[in-house]
Amino acid sequence: MPVDIKSVDTMPIDTVSTNHPNQTLKPLRVAVLVSGSGSNLQVLIDAMQAGALPIEIVGVISNRDDAYAITRANAASIPVAVLSHVASGKRMGIKTFERHASEQLQAWQPDLIVLAGFMRVLSASFINNSPAPMINLHPSLLPAYKGLDTHKRVIQAGEYHHGCSIHVVTAELDAGAVLTQAVLSLDQKDTAENLQKRVQKLEHQLLPWTVLLLAKGVLSLNHGESNSQASTFLPALPLKLYLDS
Repeated sequence: MPVDIKSVDTMPIDTVSTNHPNQTLKPLRVAVLVSGSGSNLQVLIDAMQAGALPIEIVGVISNRDDAYAITRANAASIPVAVLSHVASGKRMGIKTFERHASEQLQAWQPDLIVLAGFMRVLSASFINNSPAPMINLHPSLLPAYKGLDTHKRVIQAGEYHHGCSIHVVTAELDAGAVLTQAVLSLDQKDTAENLQKRVQKLEHQLLPWTVLLLAKGVLSLNHGESNSQASTFLPALPLKLYLDS
């Protein structure tokens, strides 16, 4: 049975605890892959700087040189690798991107890699040889509506609920184990544009909440299952937030 939380304000992320609340956590080393504005990256930066998340963002990789996420990372003095074009000016192919990204990730040695608005499909080889597990933020209630244009497709299908999911990245697109989801009810007046904004608000709550659960060992990525001790008190995955937004 999912966790029924009417408002995320009733469960701030710093209230989630393990069996050892006084134990000082070693910061989780996080690398973030981005392609766009980086609003979810900013949420992680803000939570990290406020001390609400026990993480250290060790670096950001962008596949676009015009991504505003780069500005956000620079402002927070976070190392950035921009892998958008080769020396000749041509757009970097996926194999070249993956080679450079792999080298950079190996150098940073993160504990977790977060795909936050990252818009390239990664190969099985890259994923399987990653130095850390990867999670992705997807704007639908997986396994429904994998891929693109989720908001438009949800409205066209006449769905009553929509939301976002955080899942483990695997070689199959949007098919890895779903860890957490945030759910909202659709309104008859919803358009794809305003629904995107509503879901983005959920993303900004779901991502730090999920990273906190990972950092505190409540969730484990080793087998896509929750920690054996914590699972005694928590429902089966995915953990869900029901929000009235």
